[in-house]
Amino acid sequence: MNATTRQGTTARTLRTVRDLMTAGLVARGDLAALEEVASRYAVSVTPAMAALIQPGERDDPIARQFVPDAAELTTTADERADPIGDEVHEVVPGLIHRYPDRVLLKLMSVCAVYCRFCFRRETVGHGRAALSGGELAAALAYIAARPQIWEVIVSGGDPLMASPRRLARLTAELAGIDHVHVVRFHTRVPVVAPERVTTELVEALRASGKATWVAIHANHPRELTNEARGALARLAGAGIALVSQTVLLRGVNDDAATLAALMRAFVAAGVKPYYLHHGDLAPGTGRFRTTIAQGRALMKALRGRLSGLCQPTYVLDIPGGHGKVPVGPGHVGEGNGACLIEDFNGARHAYPPGRAGAKAASNVGLG
Repeated sequence: MNATTRQGTTARTLRTVRDLMTAGLVARGDLAALEEVASRYAVSVTPAMAALIQPGERDDPIARQFVPDAAELTTTADERADPIGDEVHEVVPGLIHRYPDRVLLKLMSVCAVYCRFCFRRETVGHGRAALSGGELAAALAYIAARPQIWEVIVSGGDPLMASPRRLARLTAELAGIDHVHVVRFHTRVPVVAPERVTTELVEALRASGKATWVAIHANHPRELTNEARGALARLAGAGIALVSQTVLLRGVNDDAATLAALMRAFVAAGVKPYYLHHGDLAPGTGRFRTTIAQGRALMKALRGRLSGLCQPTYVLDIPGGHGKVPVGPGHVGEGNGACLIEDFNGARHAYPPGRAGAKAASNVGLG
């Protein structure tokens, strides 16, 4: 049953708690608490996502991602407004230079949907929708002045909420910077609002003479609807390379079967799984976070049981701005002068340490 047939709701984005109540997605008795949540953190559920929600199902994984919950009013001591340290590396407004060869440009401050676990939830959905002309010019000037910048990641908010005309201007500017070779867009739009992925928008993403990549954010296999796969096909058909981003979320995808179905769905849609993010320490998001040990166990369960094409890298963004690092399971140990390699069934196999290892073992024996 979709949002329209459920309560006669028109096919429009639900932007208030009362909209959600009218659509049958929240109870009237929860209205006061959820209004307080909405006053802090933006709310938006597109028709595509509302249609997937099953209100009668307890802890529906789609509703859990987008429908506000009173638990968001609880902030724990380890949570922080800027969990990955964007502010530490913001060189001009909207431009983050954390790694030597790439920058992240926060073009927009709005999204098609607002994820209840968002690590930028304190800054998106309120105030200005986008960088001003002057701010964007300053960001582009910074990029142009630094030859070490090889890649520009366009994010936000969601950059595909910009008009095709604005996106085309941006890609034209980046195309004119010789040392920039890759332009990457991070977006949820092809999944949550696939109708926005028009021929005009797809063409606007292509920077002449540069490689364009689009990172697609989805967290549950049900999100990859026929319409979403059509939007992805339009991007791929234009020669745009597609990778995925997923956040590991308790109650959404924290089991091996769901993750396997999602990664296979990505690959079948022409999207290479890229990152599985450990949940960030954003305020009011404790109900979503797993432990790193749980994430490592899930990745271990996927290894060997899924095609190599379906394997994302499990990563943690270290709080405080220290960067993203892999935290997946290890498969190499040591014992009896050899490497011990663990296969996907958990069995260990000795592997010769090689010339350097043999020499080191010989020296130890001489002692």
